[in-house]
Amino acid sequence: MHVVFIHGPAASGKHTIGTRLARLIKLPLFHNHLAVDAALSLFAFGSPEFRNLRAAIWRAAFHEAAAAGQSFIFTFHPEATVDPALIGELVDAVQSSGGRVHFVQLLCSPETVLLRLVETSRKKFGKLTDVRLYEALKSQGAFEFPPLPQPLLTVDTELLDADAAAHAIMQALAAAR
Repeated sequence: MHVVFIHGPAASGKHTIGTRLARLIKLPLFHNHLAVDAALSLFAFGSPEFRNLRAAIWRAAFHEAAAAGQSFIFTFHPEATVDPALIGELVDAVQSSGGRVHFVQLLCSPETVLLRLVETSRKKFGKLTDVRLYEALKSQGAFEFPPLPQPLLTVDTELLDADAAAHAIMQALAAAR
């Protein structure tokens, strides 16, 4: 059992690459917004209740998948409303069942993030699309997060399109086995 843990800033291509990778390696994609949207249906973003529900969904998904031996792809945007200790809990849930977590870091420049934020594809998931709000949140430290574990692979999504990035991740995963 393994988890491909794709992380990166807003608009770096996590969902797009995750979707392409899921097709290539035949694993389900547990996109971050599945938990975010469920929590948002009841609570304001960042509220204690929102944070607790989102974390509970992530914990349940990782624990149940690990117990069942179900590998999957997970996307994550590191940001300040997530307790950094939660990442360790999720990794522990997988590793305690004999599984592995493969971190994949996506990078792109701040200028590219701003250009991609307004893409219409982001609206269907209720993602952040307001450049002014993004800039305000960024200046308030909303996207600060401690470093995640060493990635298996780092992908600059300005240099590789989604298909090429998914293929690069697939190759890195094959080499890691």
